[in-house]
Amino acid sequence: MVEIRPFPGIRYNEEKLSSMDSVITQPYDKIPTDLQDKYYEKSKYNFCKLILPKEDDRYSVSSERLQRWLKEDVLVRDDNPSIYVYYQEFEVLGKTYTRKGFISAVKLHPFEEGIVLPHEQTHKGPKIDRLNMLRATKCNLEPGFMLYSDPDNTTIEIFDQVADDEPDFDVEDEYGVRSRVWRIDTPSKIKHVQKVLKDQQVVIADGHHRYETAVNYRDEMREENEWTEDTAFNYRMTYMVPVEDPGLVVLPGHRLLLKHELKEEHIEEIKKYFEVGAVEDVDEYLSNNKDTITFVVYDGDRMLGLRLKDTSNIEEFFPDDYSEDYKSLDVVVLRDVIFEGIMQTGKLDIDETISYERWSDDALEKVDKGMGTVAFLVNATRPEQVLRTAKNGERMPEKSTDFYPKVNSGFVLMDISQDKEL
Repeated sequence: MVEIRPFPGIRYNEEKLSSMDSVITQPYDKIPTDLQDKYYEKSKYNFCKLILPKEDDRYSVSSERLQRWLKEDVLVRDDNPSIYVYYQEFEVLGKTYTRKGFISAVKLHPFEEGIVLPHEQTHKGPKIDRLNMLRATKCNLEPGFMLYSDPDNTTIEIFDQVADDEPDFDVEDEYGVRSRVWRIDTPSKIKHVQKVLKDQQVVIADGHHRYETAVNYRDEMREENEWTEDTAFNYRMTYMVPVEDPGLVVLPGHRLLLKHELKEEHIEEIKKYFEVGAVEDVDEYLSNNKDTITFVVYDGDRMLGLRLKDTSNIEEFFPDDYSEDYKSLDVVVLRDVIFEGIMQTGKLDIDETISYERWSDDALEKVDKGMGTVAFLVNATRPEQVLRTAKNGERMPEKSTDFYPKVNSGFVLMDISQDKEL
């Protein structure tokens, strides 16, 4: 099953920096132009200059910059293979959480091998960009994000012991998320963590496209080079979090239809399957009904709560091969029953006929401003549902999960050059 290994990470040398706060960034795909500009101003060594350079020939620029920073000891390699405990402390809706996990090298497996599992469908986004960056830098610049199971809390107990010490890095980002990192290079502790995971399947929480890109790069490298099972490009640097962790927060992905309208005939049809009534407080209504399949719909004129009457009444909308777990997912019921079944939307394409919002207020505001026709507000998918769905071999609809916060970039890199072994 899944194989994790320690690796000699490449990390910033704080003696060369004004502060770690000046170099740590959001993931490359969460850096809009204005934030990119701010990062460039923060430090000449800001990590954005590696993962998302402004220069036209960004792949060669990133590769040259990486090698120069290594020569200048701005970035330095750890002496021993290690895993990196990574805690993120953050606040959501007035409550403080700490997400606890670790970064290690995870052996790559195509999805069909059933060891690393996807959990949701992904839109057809360009993968060539990150593949070109891998080819140029021969380095995992940013970690993936996966889930594993640890019901006995064995790994977290190890990490909490380490976390009693002063962290190697302690940084707060622009969103108020505090990140702390500790290195573990003690073989006995690493083997204990490996033992917990060795018989498991793991599930991708975030970064499906980047994982597939890593597999494609591995296959390229295997064709062009001598390799063994220990060769570094057979692995991907990955942030691992137990699904049982109380700090594993999933936010909802509210749906915003961009062209389709909610007609009176649709409401009448919805009433056959759902209890329908006026709603004043969206978040309160959803929270009070989080154990049922429930939505709030807003079209600018009316705000209605929809609560499913009976799951047996909607069987007609589902293919025969759906599992019971899959049919109980709010996002599946919304897609199959309301969108495709009742509203007859057909397949919805991201940014053309549908978009997704993290916060309910933003979804409602976009309807009010005419930036969407109808908002459907949902409860968040629970982590255990993600794990069950993936292990059933099924994929949730696009944007069914929003694991919060994003994993910051710049704390550790992994060299996957063809001559490197783990």
